[in-house]
Parts: sequence; C-alpha cells; structure tokens
Amino acid sequence: MTDAITIRSVTKNFEEGSAKTLALDGIDMSVRPGEMVLMMGPSGSGKTTLLSIMGCILRPTAGQVLVHGHDVTAMKEKDLPAVRLKHIGFVFQGFNLFPTLTAGENVELTLKLKGYRGRKVKDEARRLLELVGIEEKFDSFPADMSGGQKQRVAIARAVAGEPEVLLADEPTAALDTHAGKSVVEMMRGLAHSQGRAAVIVTHDVRLTEYADRVVHLADGRITNGA
Repeated sequence: MTDAITIRSVTKNFEEGSAKTLALDGIDMSVRPGEMVLMMGPSGSGKTTLLSIMGCILRPTAGQVLVHGHDVTAMKEKDLPAVRLKHIGFVFQGFNLFPTLTAGENVELTLKLKGYRGRKVKDEARRLLELVGIEEKFDSFPADMSGGQKQRVAIARAVAGEPEVLLADEPTAALDTHAGKSVVEMMRGLAHSQGRAAVIVTHDVRLTEYADRVVHLADGRITNGA
C-alpha cells in the first residue's frame, strides 16, 4: 500500500536579512492511509512548518515530499494548488468559515471548486454535514453556531471531494474539553472508516489516547514515533 504522505530528509530554513533560522532538520516520516497521527512538541519545534510542507503550502529547503506517491517537490509552483485541491483537506484552529455563508454553503463552495455541479452539490453537502453529526445546522450561519459546531462544519468542508489526506493545525484549541475530544474522535473515525490519513498538530496531551501514533518534535527534529 502506498503511503499517503512520505517525508524524506526534509530541511527547512527561514531567512530574514542575514539571519537564518533552521526550522526543520532532516525530517523522515510517513503516514499511512487510515492512520491518525498526532504531532506534538513545544512552541517553535517545527510542527506547523512540517504540517505546511505536508500540505504543499511551504516548500522544503531540501529533501523530498511525496503525496499519495507523487513527488510534489519536483512540481512547479503553479501546479501545487491542484494537488492541494485534489489530495488534501485542511482544518484550522480558527475554523476559517465564510461568515456570510451558511454551513451548507460553506461546504458547497468547496464541492464546486472540486467540480461538483447541479443538485449533486447540495445533496453531497448535506450528506457531509450528516456525516459529522450536524445536518440540522445546514441553513445556519457561523455566528449562530458553537465552536464545536463550527469545527464540525470545517471538517465536513475539509473532507469534501474525498481527499486522501486530512491535515489539522490545533483544531481543538478554541474548544472546550468535551467538544475537543468529540472533534478528535470524529476525525479518527473518518480516518479509520474511510481510509484517510489524518495528521493533527496539538499541544493537548489528553488527545493522545485517540491517536494511532504520536510523533514528538523538538528543535526541528523528530525525537520518536516517525
């Protein structure tokens, strides 16, 4: 079985003037379909940088990144948005929902970007909201939803179009304990039942019990669990 994500000897430097910061230092890591991995470590350890490289948002300074067997480091910048759209779903700490669109419309927008048309758009958006347990909020605006409900809409949007990879950056940080655990349980269920690879950056040690594997980073290096 092809790994959903493969990271080989990835290094990332950030330069500002004469200053250079080594964010990642020779990272090797893979994530399998159907697996949920937590990435943990102190602030500045490189977690979000690594997640961004996995999601084709940042390019590594050196090394190789394969998404579903495709070497994205060899691709031109103009070709990366299509890779993100087809293969990767993102879940953010701040939800990133469009406030003037309903829950259903937020999901529908992503489906339209992925080529869905006609009645299938609304039907699939409704199915996805049902999948994450929030179909009753189809016509509700984000301002009328709790944090946990908004994050569920964000997850429904992220899995629209059936991407192989689900990436989440501190998805529970703005939620209370109950809502946070519920969201992570749901993401694990999606990974296991649908064969998606899920990678979650978190500081919350209480979530480790829900992970298939926990990867710890410190000073830009993986200390265990790769």
